Amino acid sequence: MKRTTLSLIAVTTALAAVTGLASLSAPAGTAAPEAKAPTRLPVERVGLVCPAPSTSEVAETLYTSYTPTGTGAAKGGTDKSEQPTAQLRPAASTTPPEGTAKNGKKPKAPKAPATVTAPGKPVTAEANGPAAPALAGSATGTLAPGWTVQQTTVVPAGGARGLLGLGCGAPDTDFWFPAASTAKERQDYVHLTNPDDTAAVADIELYGPEGALKSQFTEGIPVPARSTVPVLLSTLTGEAAKEAVTVHVTTRSGRIGAAIAAADDKRGSDWIAAAADPATGAVLPGIPADATSVRLVAFVPGEDDADLKVQFVTESGTIVPAGAGSLHVKSGMTASVDLPDLTRGDGGSLLLTPSDPKKATPIVAGLRVVRGKGDDTEIAFVPATAAVAARATVADNRAKGTTLTLTAPDAAAQVKVTASAGSEGGTPVSRTVTVKAGTTTTLTDLVPEGLKGSYALTVEPVSGGKVYAARILAVPLDGTPMFTVQTFVDDRGTVEVPSARQDLGVLD
Repeated sequence: MKRTTLSLIAVTTALAAVTGLASLSAPAGTAAPEAKAPTRLPVERVGLVCPAPSTSEVAETLYTSYTPTGTGAAKGGTDKSEQPTAQLRPAASTTPPEGTAKNGKKPKAPKAPATVTAPGKPVTAEANGPAAPALAGSATGTLAPGWTVQQTTVVPAGGARGLLGLGCGAPDTDFWFPAASTAKERQDYVHLTNPDDTAAVADIELYGPEGALKSQFTEGIPVPARSTVPVLLSTLTGEAAKEAVTVHVTTRSGRIGAAIAAADDKRGSDWIAAAADPATGAVLPGIPADATSVRLVAFVPGEDDADLKVQFVTESGTIVPAGAGSLHVKSGMTASVDLPDLTRGDGGSLLLTPSDPKKATPIVAGLRVVRGKGDDTEIAFVPATAAVAARATVADNRAKGTTLTLTAPDAAAQVKVTASAGSEGGTPVSRTVTVKAGTTTTLTDLVPEGLKGSYALTVEPVSGGKVYAARILAVPLDGTPMFTVQTFVDDRGTVEVPSARQDLGVLD
């Protein structure tokens, strides 16, 4: 008998033994259980990245860390012996080289902000001056689902004067930033922060009104492990200054956090957060009622042009802005349009939809919003955002100056809004809010009872259509209407877990 024949007999005998053993594991006369639909379980670990807040000597930064209540840790997941944590740490040391201090002593590295110890109560920490570093951190166990960190900086004077607000984001590999600029009066820095122990490599693409800008030093930018790299956009291109630029940040390897710090010599400063992924329509919520200037910026990343219908969703209904009801965006080019007298005392959200639904083209979009006049102006940026799917939270809200906007562009909806306990005291309160179809609802009176400190706002859909939300925080200073706008981004506090079943068919 040949060796090959012996091998085949041996394999056949082994398979028969395995099949027989597997058959014995199922009860006689019963069918294998059917596979169940995937279940949703709370996440067990999340990570966030906060960029370095400011280079100003007079900057005052407040970090607010918060985990909402209502979503426990996954059963059978995190080891019960492990204490849940939600902690930030410096992403990289900003300590100057030894011997550079004026007194000859080695400066101390800044301390990380305080940590969350239980869901439902915000924890705050301050960091003043230019030494505050970029931060990275993670939350585990019961503190992971919905963990959010808000970074709010007040710069009362100087070229970066303004109120800068940013929800610290999860590290990723792809970011879009409409409404950036390389104009002479603007200083826009894109901050690339690597929270991991391995190096990342990033690319930056710039697109102006005529298409891609000729740029240099934008490919293969190294971002070392546990470090942050700020890049001034105007130094990346030799082309003439562009008032409206779309920035696309991607990584070749690794993952990073990305955000743009924009400072205008005349209008103030704020962070530009990444816009929602390209989609055929866009909602940009949180335009203040007293906005004196609104500029829409849109970009088409694909090969086809986009024709967009522009509408303004107010508390009384959806209207078409005078003289700006449509926008044509050419492929690969940044289009912008000023919307004068848009609000007329009525705040709301901008809605972009395809002029022809049969010719829908994915876009990214953002707004530059200005409050005040003359020398007393302040600037903020609103990115297009996705609807709140299950839950979203924005922290660092104040007793005065906080406005929540809820927009239901298509169908009426109900949402549950919760104002958490205060960071220094207070009792949480909740309210179910109905938003009529094609309108924006504004809330300014939902504040924790007996509030001390700052609090968080959490939005959870209850029924009806899609809802888009934003928080406006106003902190007036010496006659300047300083403000910032943060959109509500779904916290992805749960994840689908597939169910497994016995399947002997793999042995056939």
